[in-house]
Parts: sequence; C-alpha cells; structure tokens
Amino acid sequence: MTALRFVFDDFDVDRFTRIAADFGEGRYGYVVTPNVDHLIRLHDEVECRVLYDDADYVLLDSRFLARLLRLFGGVRAKVCPGSDLTARLLGRVATAGDTIVLIGGEPDQGRILAERFGLGHLRQHRPPMGFIANAAAVDACLEFIEAQSPFRFCFLAVGSPQQEIIAHSLKTRGRARGLALCVGASINFLTGAERRAPAWLQHLGLEWLYRLLLNPRRLAHRYLVRGPRVFGILRRVPIELRCAEGS
Repeated sequence: MTALRFVFDDFDVDRFTRIAADFGEGRYGYVVTPNVDHLIRLHDEVECRVLYDDADYVLLDSRFLARLLRLFGGVRAKVCPGSDLTARLLGRVATAGDTIVLIGGEPDQGRILAERFGLGHLRQHRPPMGFIANAAAVDACLEFIEAQSPFRFCFLAVGSPQQEIIAHSLKTRGRARGLALCVGASINFLTGAERRAPAWLQHLGLEWLYRLLLNPRRLAHRYLVRGPRVFGILRRVPIELRCAEGS
C-alpha cells in the first residue's frame, strides 16, 4: 500500500463538461467528487482508497475544501461541484435518445428529471436502504446498470461510499460501457427535494453552513465534530494536482 496522497484533477465545470460530452459509450469510466467528509474517510479507511485511486476522474466538489487546499498545501485547484456538473450534463449534453441511468432517488425523481430535461430513455433503480451490506442487492444493482449498457451517463446518487463501491465494482466486472458519476445529493437539489444554498453563499464556500442550518440534527456531527479533523489531516497528507490537458 502506497502512502496516502490526496489527488485531484484540475477541471472546472466547463472543462469537464466537454470531457464528459466526448467520453462516448465505447468504454467505461467513473467520476468521484470528493469533499471534506470524503477526505476524512480516505484518511481513516484504507479499504476506501482504492475506490478513489481507480477512478478515471477525481473532481473537487467543494469550494470550502478548495480554500483549505490553498491554505495548507499551496494548491490552487479548480472546483467542479457535482450538483453543477449533473445539471450541466443533463441540460446541455444528454439528448432525448441517450440512455441515462439513475441509481437512487425517490420514485418520482426519475420522472421529474425526464420531463424537465426531455430524456426519453431514463432508467431508474432504487436499491433498498443499507443495500451495500446485502450481496444480493448489490448484485441486483450492478446487473441493472449493466443491462442498460451502453449508456451515456449513469448517475450514482446513493451516498458515499456506497456510490463509489458500485462505480468501482462496475469497472472490476468490465461489462458496463459509458460514464458513471458519483453525485451524492445532486439529484435532490435538481428535483427540489432539498434546497441548495444561494449562489453567493456557494461562492464564499459556505454551502455547508446553509445545509447545516436547514438540517442540524442530521448534519451537526458531520460538520461540527467530524469535519474539523480535516485541518490536521491536510497538514500531514501531500496533495497532488493533475493538470488538465490544454489548460
């Protein structure tokens, strides 16, 4: 096992939208979108590191984390929030004829996305709660995705690290073709199930604070107890920025 490093690809939303649009359906790849909580998990859980090491693209999801990377590592990384990227891919890249796969979400969210973005071939699968510990449920999820292959995009919205485990398993099995993206709560924001912070708070890197105020019971421990550990972690762990071609 090599020493831990935090690696990010230096793409903003515009640049990666072009990459994703050209990815095609002849091969498989997956995208992870790490935030502060993900970095803490990578530090603590060795078994999770391969999920990020094997990802084709590692996109910085958090403006707050971008500020910390600059402060502790002198790294000026571009930010590509998963929510913004998901909206861009559905709104500007996906066409009515493309196969789009959605894993997770509520029953009506697939319909809402299909109607809003004019998607004629959106296929949704909703694994049961805690499915990642159930081998049969995991197999059912993987087989559903593979049955839709080749797909233009597969949006994995079942939380971390469940979504990264599924993305990595698809790569290991080698049957799927298309681009899979681990997008967390992006589908909730796009369909109105959750409110996203105003743009000015997002640009200040305070989206986490807005979410905390909306849902303190669920998020207080993550943001106020667990989250501050990242300051010490970033002092110890090297940061690597992979520069985008042509940038």
